[in-house]
Amino acid sequence: MNHDDPYRGNILTRGLGPILSPLEILQSLAQFPPLPQNLKGMPLHIRLHYLMSVRDLHIPFQEGANLFSTADLMIRQGYRYRDPSFASTWNIVGDEPGNIKVPRSPATSAVAVGISGSGKTEAVSRGLAIYPSQIIQHEKFPQISGGISQVVWMSTDVASTGRTVDLAANLMMEWDHVTQGKRFSASLSRNRRDGMQMLDEWRQVASSHFLGLLHLDEVQNFFKLSSLERRRKRKNADGNFELSIVEDAALRWILSLTNIWQIPLLLTGTPDGIGALTKRLSTSQRLVTVGYHHISHFESATESRFREIFLPKLFEYQFVLNPIPLTDSLAGLIIELSGGIPRIVIALWIAAHRVAFERKTDDLRIDDFQRASEKYLGILKPAIAALRSRDPQRMSQYEDLVQRDDGFWGAFWTAQISL
Repeated sequence: MNHDDPYRGNILTRGLGPILSPLEILQSLAQFPPLPQNLKGMPLHIRLHYLMSVRDLHIPFQEGANLFSTADLMIRQGYRYRDPSFASTWNIVGDEPGNIKVPRSPATSAVAVGISGSGKTEAVSRGLAIYPSQIIQHEKFPQISGGISQVVWMSTDVASTGRTVDLAANLMMEWDHVTQGKRFSASLSRNRRDGMQMLDEWRQVASSHFLGLLHLDEVQNFFKLSSLERRRKRKNADGNFELSIVEDAALRWILSLTNIWQIPLLLTGTPDGIGALTKRLSTSQRLVTVGYHHISHFESATESRFREIFLPKLFEYQFVLNPIPLTDSLAGLIIELSGGIPRIVIALWIAAHRVAFERKTDDLRIDDFQRASEKYLGILKPAIAALRSRDPQRMSQYEDLVQRDDGFWGAFWTAQISL
């Protein structure tokens, strides 16, 4: 008998892998691309392609590890309540929650918050990727003839419109993508769509396949901002700006996932959206039953996470023959130009190399970072300045201090260098 498995005997947890120790979690989350080698004689345009691997660099910090621990607890505890050996489990799967007679708590939920580019979404995705498989195939399963596909986790964005019909479409499309099927093709092809009907259809399928965790990203999209002109006119000291919910039905539905249908829920978003959620007393107590995680950016050049851990490792990825030494002044400049946002630090690192590649001296210089910021990251400078000012009034001028990844990298590569 394995006394180290609190869930032994539960068919739903058998394919999740072992429960990891804190050290094992950090080791599993870390990713270090191959270090530069054999650079002498390598053309610059080839080096550029090797350089891009630095985007895969991931140095996990404690909060990211804590976030995975939270998600793991949510999945395993959720399966404890939905053990197929319980008759009550089949009441849920059969859409009969009113027939549940045993006492039980609602499914767990948690929140992760951080400004865009801080790494919260990446922390979630890297953590969920630790599991051996997103889908567990059961050839035999209690009460079901022919087996079943168990979906351990699913992640999707809240649609930019914040509308239920678009949230439902995102969920359905992601489900078909993950399962490599066409379960929702008919619903998605309808000219007239009923958002709540689609959400309930998706939920029925998710319940019957024992979805272990639903991750909804960009939850700020559930809300809409007051106009930019109105925000600019605000004179209150705290700089807060108004958020109004797009469709209240969407929030009620996601709460029903945990309260009624026992599907654990992980929400991630920017401070404005998460703040709007938690200010609603009816939701705040239910959305943080397992954890509230703040994924912070680097706020100063002397912060140990940045100066002693992140930067020394990043500086190992110099694709020039004459590397630049890491100094306090250079660390300060990188913070100044990037706002300490990890995604922008990496973008600045790549851009500085591209500037350096224009020369024939095969080195990296401090001026390369300044010029790279002007040439490639100029579009972000006002937002970075607002962030570094910590002035609520200045920060409130930006709906999202950093664009989402697709828009950010699209802008980053707008200008091209001929090597």
